[in-house]
Formats: sequence, C-alpha cells, structure tokens
Amino acid sequence: MPQDKLGVKAGLDEGTASARISRYESGIHEPSVSFAHRLADELGVPAPYFYAADDELAKLILWFGQLNTQQRKSLLEFASHIKSSS
Repeated sequence: MPQDKLGVKAGLDEGTASARISRYESGIHEPSVSFAHRLADELGVPAPYFYAADDELAKLILWFGQLNTQQRKSLLEFASHIKSSS
C-alpha cells in the first residue's frame, strides 16, 4: 500500500501523510502508541510487531496474532514446556 494511502487511512492529513509515514519507516520520528495501533489495524498486524527487536521475534508476533484463542493457549503451553525443560 502506498505511504500516502496508508497514512490517510490511519487518520493523517492527505497533504502530509506520505512524508510522515516515510519518517516513521526511516526511524527519523517515532509514531505515538495510539497511532502505531491505527497503522497496525490498517496493515492487519499486531501493534507489537512494529517494536520487535529482531526479525525472528517479529515473525513470532505476526504468527501469534493470526492464531485463534485455543491455538494461542496451545502455543503458550508448548513454549512453557520447552522453557522448563531447558
């Protein structure tokens, strides 16, 4: 999705949307948490995805967000089992 369309869909002014999204992507500015949530909603990703420290964690956050409640519970139980056996 083009930057200007994403920005407008997330609530930015049409005249500044592209520049603001570009600054967020490049790390020049950081969006507020509430705006990060609006961007996440528009992109269909969990907001914590934007704050992941590395690509592996970002993938896990993205996948976790796509699971239903029972799948999340199962995954957390599995992770707990792995953690306790190490």
